[in-house]
Amino acid sequence: MAGACSLYLGQGDARAASAPQDSPHARTTGAPGANGGSKAGSASRAENITVSTVRRYFHFQEAQTQPDSATRLTGETLTRKGVVRNTDLQNLAPNVTIQSLMGTASTNYFIRGIGMSDFTQNNMSSVMTYVDGVAFPLSTMSNGMMFDLANVDIVPGPVGTTHGMADSGGEVNIHTADPTDTWHGGVTEDIASYARSRTDLYVSGPLARNLSFRIAGQTMHGGGWQYSPMNHTHLGDAQEGGLRAKLRWTPDEKTEIMLTGHWVQDDSNVIVGRPVKNVLPAFSNPMPSYQQANWNMTRPFAQLVGRPSTLYPSEHNTFWGADLRMRRDLGFATLQSISAYETEREGEFTDQDGLTYSTGNAYRNIVANSFSQELRLSAQARQAPLQWAVGAFYNRVRVLQSFYYDFLDYRGFMTETPFRQNQQTFSQYANLSYRLPAHVTLFGGITHESDDRQMLGLETNHYNASLQQIASLKFHDEGAEANQFSGNAGIQWQARRNLQLYFKVSKGFKPGGFSANDTVVQDQLTPFKPETVLAYEAGFKSDIIPNVFRLNGAAFYYDYHDQQILGIYVAPNYGTLGRYTNIPKSEVWGIEFNTEIHPVKYLFIQQNFGYERGKFQQFQQVNLATVDAYYAATGVWKPFYQDYGGVDSGIPKLTLNGSADYRLPVFTHYQWETGLDWTYRDSQALTPGGLGYQRLPNYFLLGAHMTYRPLKGPWSATVYATNLLNRQYAVAGGQTTTTYLWFSGEPRFIGGRVSLQY
Repeated sequence: MAGACSLYLGQGDARAASAPQDSPHARTTGAPGANGGSKAGSASRAENITVSTVRRYFHFQEAQTQPDSATRLTGETLTRKGVVRNTDLQNLAPNVTIQSLMGTASTNYFIRGIGMSDFTQNNMSSVMTYVDGVAFPLSTMSNGMMFDLANVDIVPGPVGTTHGMADSGGEVNIHTADPTDTWHGGVTEDIASYARSRTDLYVSGPLARNLSFRIAGQTMHGGGWQYSPMNHTHLGDAQEGGLRAKLRWTPDEKTEIMLTGHWVQDDSNVIVGRPVKNVLPAFSNPMPSYQQANWNMTRPFAQLVGRPSTLYPSEHNTFWGADLRMRRDLGFATLQSISAYETEREGEFTDQDGLTYSTGNAYRNIVANSFSQELRLSAQARQAPLQWAVGAFYNRVRVLQSFYYDFLDYRGFMTETPFRQNQQTFSQYANLSYRLPAHVTLFGGITHESDDRQMLGLETNHYNASLQQIASLKFHDEGAEANQFSGNAGIQWQARRNLQLYFKVSKGFKPGGFSANDTVVQDQLTPFKPETVLAYEAGFKSDIIPNVFRLNGAAFYYDYHDQQILGIYVAPNYGTLGRYTNIPKSEVWGIEFNTEIHPVKYLFIQQNFGYERGKFQQFQQVNLATVDAYYAATGVWKPFYQDYGGVDSGIPKLTLNGSADYRLPVFTHYQWETGLDWTYRDSQALTPGGLGYQRLPNYFLLGAHMTYRPLKGPWSATVYATNLLNRQYAVAGGQTTTTYLWFSGEPRFIGGRVSLQY
């Protein structure tokens, strides 16, 4: 949906306004930059003040002429909603799931049921993340970037014909604020329950003629709401800081060069899961209460990974990178180049079963880097009937990882699994659209992508409590190649100035990869295959009553082949291990609606509605419940397979999120705003056909806020509450060895935010 919360603009605040469009064909998906992924100057233009005789209460008016179902969010909306992490975005869009991996900083993305749980953190996501047009093929690398934002676009469906890399599920485009030609600055302080503190600041302005800069930073501390009864300590405190600097040079009116650098340091605690089921009575613990969790770190394991034995479950991550974006107006077309280098240094300790035993403690060391280069040539005349774009993208990724497990109480040893992974991708794309008479536009695009990756030098070493190596298992190198086409074709009809209809067919593609888990047999390293999606989508966008009632909707059907899923491998005399596998055939279908309503003066309502169903059509997999029950009864690990054809895929069927805000002028020169926001998520299966402890329950959350600010002044003061009803709910789940876990969501937070902008 092209939806975002509406925002009333006072007389002195036109920053979020958008000028009315003179043409119903201002832009189409076939036009370059339709998804915003490679528009170098989009964020800076968003900050320019636009004066219009018509006040726009609804944002993204231009997007109403684009044949897509993207959710678009302004930076001010993201601030008001308290979005500071990628996972917060799932509460602002329909049919979107963005979850932390086992309570850590790593993130799994799912849009319309298409996604991948990258447990081993070495595979490309089915939903690509972009920051200022730079692709992040390893999603963990984009952590800590959600500050000083201009806007965010969440794009569902197959992508890759207008910029960047091909992908099967969609993309999340994060646009940060660009330098400004006049001086601006600001600071925001947010303090809330559990000693949580967040500070944001920026300064932006000219350094010389045609040269401007922007520096922005963020720090987050505290907020730990979990308590460990065994360790008598709190868990979950944030300790994170980030810095971003941009330098923009415009040597002439046809050229723009932007250099960006960023750095993030994250030493935050992670959230520890609550064990809801352990199939072995010898290792069963009573399920802790909602805000409790247990963990342990043994001295031998601490010595093996090189960290202190007093270490909490936490991150020790450093991310930094730089990119150079250049844009040149050639007259007949615009040439763009994006060169980027990103790095990741991760040291992550998690207790992945939440028990007081050494049965699932894990530590991960990752050193990775990604280099990418994109060249793109697109049509210059935005009002011409023919719009086109061609481009090429190259990406190279290097990963060095060591994965440790503490199984001393379970298997009598600790494991170390080091490996290297090399990957490179080269893609070429072309996209065009042509506007026919009667406001009909035909559009289409094609992408060719080749992907090559190797798993090198993987071995698994076993150590006893004295750190003596008792076994060493070495495995052959593995490789995977993919070479496929993807694309889309569709038709758009601008029936009226305020009504658009469209239909499109798309094919999406995502390369395969490897399961880099605790490895005991060569078969675990067999690469899983690429996945493809044939997507059909029909939708409409309408401003039924301009500035009063906007309604957008879409219906979709996905024919899903070789879906990549984290399955189960039963190793004889060892146990169950996670391994990626492919589902030969499945399907997903659903509908989405977004509405923005301004029914009476001062009242603004926004609502997203998403409903989706998924079904496995051809799929045989290990039945984990049967395997666990058999082992509990006999002490023997044996695989039992089940045909899951016709079984529901377990994605959340219903997602609802929205808000209602009342903005009232008071005392002539001030504005008082109060509002509610809400979200509902249906239940979600953790395993194929999962029920009971293998399924996350549904939940409903309610939030509230109140803001006071001058209409023309630089400051604002806000009080707010999240999870106002203090509901107990789970936001993610997982399984390690013989334990199933749920990861609790945040309890009620009450806080205040003060902002000063100039």
